Amino acid sequence: MIHSILKALPIPGAAAHCDIPCKIYDPQGAQIAALSVIRFMDLIAEIGNRDTLILADHAQLSRLVREKEIHAAKVKDEVRVIWGDYFKQPQFQQFPHVHSLVHDIMLAASACKQHIGRDQGTKLLALVNDFAAAFWQTKEIDTFTAQCPYPPAETVVYPKLD
Repeated sequence: MIHSILKALPIPGAAAHCDIPCKIYDPQGAQIAALSVIRFMDLIAEIGNRDTLILADHAQLSRLVREKEIHAAKVKDEVRVIWGDYFKQPQFQQFPHVHSLVHDIMLAASACKQHIGRDQGTKLLALVNDFAAAFWQTKEIDTFTAQCPYPPAETVVYPKLD
């Protein structure tokens, strides 16, 4: 009976990384989301370069813009969880600039939601890569950079897990 009553209430669902805390954090989700933003911007530009657009192009454009904005928001969410749940005083002492870095990521992700210029996306990825490098360094894990093996073929920071 209680379940029936709770289902009938207009309470929005909630989702979160566990607050146990589980100690499982990885910036890869933010990096993939940033890469996706760039890829969507590239695809939007391809449509924009066509001389004429058919109805299917307009529908595709609408989907691409929607996904670009969803993934920009995902970058913000992924970074915010790591910054808010993982980073504590020892990590802040090691990287005192992380607060301003996270703020810059939030601003860059918002700019990606507002615009379609690829340069906005590459700026976001660069900031997220800086965040990823700092994150892995707090765990004393070396990193390396490499071109990701899929479009948009941008450089990404990876942990060196020998």
